[in-house]
Amino acid sequence: MPKYLVIAQILVSVALIATILFQLHGGGLGGIFGRSDSVYRTRRGIEKTLFKLTITLAVIFVILAVLVVASAP
Repeated sequence: MPKYLVIAQILVSVALIATILFQLHGGGLGGIFGRSDSVYRTRRGIEKTLFKLTITLAVIFVILAVLVVASAP
């Protein structure tokens, strides 16, 4: 198993955790129990960038995970 894939996966996972933590908080568990105080709105500025970056990092993480498993002896 190539070490560079494992190192890349670790770096991507840390970046993914950071982007998730930087996103706006406040969703909570209210939506699960039927509370509808959230308003649907469009993402703008840095929030939109973080959202797209989170999706991109998640896709890269999944691809790296598949490559690491496929390259295992």
